[in-house]
Amino acid sequence: MGIVWLLRLSMIVPGEPMRETHFEDGKWWVSPYNFVPDVRKDLNLPPKVEIHDATLRDGEQTPGVVFSIDDKIRIASKMDEIGVDRIEAGMPAVSPQDAEAIKEISKLGLKSRIYTFARALKADVDMALECGAHGVIIEVPIGYPKLVTQFGWTWEDVFKKSRDVINYAREQGLHTVFFPYDTTRARPEDLTSLCKAIMAESPPDAIGIVDTMGCATPEAIKYMVGWVKGMTGLPVEIHTHNDFGMGVATELAAVTAGAECVHSCGNGLGERTGNAALEELILGLDLLYGYELGYKLDKLPELGAMLSELSNVPIARNKPVLGHGNFIRESGIGIQYVMHDPLVMFGTHPALTGRTGEVVLGKKSGKASIIYKLEELELGALADEQAAEVLTRVKTMGIEKRDMLSDEEFRSIVEDVRAKDVA
Repeated sequence: MGIVWLLRLSMIVPGEPMRETHFEDGKWWVSPYNFVPDVRKDLNLPPKVEIHDATLRDGEQTPGVVFSIDDKIRIASKMDEIGVDRIEAGMPAVSPQDAEAIKEISKLGLKSRIYTFARALKADVDMALECGAHGVIIEVPIGYPKLVTQFGWTWEDVFKKSRDVINYAREQGLHTVFFPYDTTRARPEDLTSLCKAIMAESPPDAIGIVDTMGCATPEAIKYMVGWVKGMTGLPVEIHTHNDFGMGVATELAAVTAGAECVHSCGNGLGERTGNAALEELILGLDLLYGYELGYKLDKLPELGAMLSELSNVPIARNKPVLGHGNFIRESGIGIQYVMHDPLVMFGTHPALTGRTGEVVLGKKSGKASIIYKLEELELGALADEQAAEVLTRVKTMGIEKRDMLSDEEFRSIVEDVRAKDVA
């Protein structure tokens, strides 16, 4: 009865073009409460959400990271294969090499639309056009600490610098996103005045809310999305950093308030603590909020490995989606489900993102772990007394190593126990 009740509650609000349930047989099983009408009714989810990935620009701003032209072509091609909607291929004004990379990517004929990052300068817009971009992100500061200390500007200065450039970009046929960065630290009167002035004289195609310092809560972001939408009537894009560990959470919160485009970086690359991670946003939007995005989830580890290699930034073992330890089980409890019924132990089947489950041995192993590993490595069965001794040795070695055992170490223990009994 309880399961039936949960399934009935999982129906979505009518009219939303989204998945209706919290599970798909054999692929994932997330919380049904994500889809309860009382939870969904207050969400202002847009019909469609696009992902704008900035790995080739913001991701390369990770200290010490440099992508070559060939690197950028490889990354863009893999993102296109996954199905990423928009690729911010770089900022042409940074260097001739950056401009050349964008030109080469634009020539690939990708399904992903190509954007460039620009200052509020007509010359930067011209570079976007020369590179063959579909759209441009026009950045200007609005955060009060930056206006007062870094630039010595007022909101009027920002408006005057932006107005003609926005109009020029749109006249040239570029999809134009106005990007007043450090938005979450702007004074309300400055942001209000800027938005009203822009809408009166140079309305862009979309406007970004930028949590440059990653310091806003999900609740604050939801408020700001509603506020900016109310002032402008424009599609809102959300771009966050991860300084408080909430980059993905704040972007998903923005979507629940109506934001139509989320910005990301693969592997969570980016300055300081990084940007909202592409792979985490994809799974969150798809499985937790029900958007049927059509991305090739099984290709995400391929992109992750490529970015880790090219950036020389390793992926943490427990990194969501990409960490190699995500589907590893050391504890003996429930070990039988890891390979045969993984949704008992995980929210997603490992194969959904191109992975496999794995049983490892260490301090927390149990008898079932030993039996499983014997079968996996085709080492044959052990008598109960032998299995108990092997388990004791496995636990002892795990404690001494403060790590998992390798298959070779396990084989050695099994051989030693057998040899002891023969002797």
